[in-house]
Amino acid sequence: MKNYIQQLNKAFENRIRLGIMSILMVNDRVEFSALKEMLDITDGNLASHISALEKLEYIEVQKQFIGKKPNTTYLVTRVGKKAFNEHLDALEKLLKQRD
Repeated sequence: MKNYIQQLNKAFENRIRLGIMSILMVNDRVEFSALKEMLDITDGNLASHISALEKLEYIEVQKQFIGKKPNTTYLVTRVGKKAFNEHLDALEKLLKQRD
């Protein structure tokens, strides 16, 4: 019998990173303020988790100005989609695993 727990991605063990990826998987792009509100976390907490996912190339950060105001949006990359789907598949197999 396979041990599917070994196939879970450590990057998604944290509930905030799991939440970020879940939100980005179902939205084309999401602004920083919207992510912060949906996850109910502080700016610094969100920024640190975003940075971790960006280093893994799971998400892309896009910065621009709207008028004179800075605007930061995030989207999931192809690598991120693949990694997250593999994580979800392993989780599903783990849940279906019998003793």
